[in-house]
Amino acid sequence: MSGLPHSPHALVTGGGRGIGRAIAAAFVGAGATVTVLGRNTATLEEAVNAGAAHFAAVADVADEAALKAAIAEAQARKPIDILVANAGAAESAPFSKSDSALFARMMDANFMGVVHAIHAVLPEMKNRPYGRIVAIASTAGLKGYAYVSAYSAAKHAVVGLVRSLALEMAGNNVTVNAVCPGFTDTDLVAGSIENIMKKTGRSREQAIAELARHNPQGRLITPQEVADAVLWLCGEGAGAITGQAIAVAGGEI
Repeated sequence: MSGLPHSPHALVTGGGRGIGRAIAAAFVGAGATVTVLGRNTATLEEAVNAGAAHFAAVADVADEAALKAAIAEAQARKPIDILVANAGAAESAPFSKSDSALFARMMDANFMGVVHAIHAVLPEMKNRPYGRIVAIASTAGLKGYAYVSAYSAAKHAVVGLVRSLALEMAGNNVTVNAVCPGFTDTDLVAGSIENIMKKTGRSREQAIAELARHNPQGRLITPQEVADAVLWLCGEGAGAITGQAIAVAGGEI
């Protein structure tokens, strides 16, 4: 497997914890300069202090102006070669109780945040000799799950964006892909576990098993497994891989 080109600059949204932090740390280990972006200053600074990133940028990806300003500051430090659009949020509810505001929140956090980030980096990236865009979608972007129609719709939109933009960028040196994790052992899934426990009275072990049953391997995915897939897509040897939505889900899809 070919590694990264010499010291690229990678920007990871939602990079302060969970999958984003694992991705940032993997890039640092591979020799990249890494900027993590998110809403929580303390979490981002902790990631930098722990050596999981070099720089932090504070912005909500759903706030286009704030995100654009934060990315411009990162670009001024060093041109961005790799964008990992990882930031997202999940809410669950029956469709009958999923009002337009819930759909708007899920689209803003999970889809428009990706759009805003790509808009901010692409004009410069497409004129450079190497560029990688990876959106962290979900198996919910490849199939349906009950009670998360808004989240699933937003993640499907991410996959559609990736497939279309990859074709537009095929004549440049930019690849555009999605990584679609199954249920992963993160704070976000911990919230789902708590929700299952609260609503059903199940134990923590039973709640975890309820999520893990979707994975034929019978377990949760680890953030490092997602990071490994992203790192491969960003390697020089993956230049022909574009427009793909790669499931990291133990065979679920």
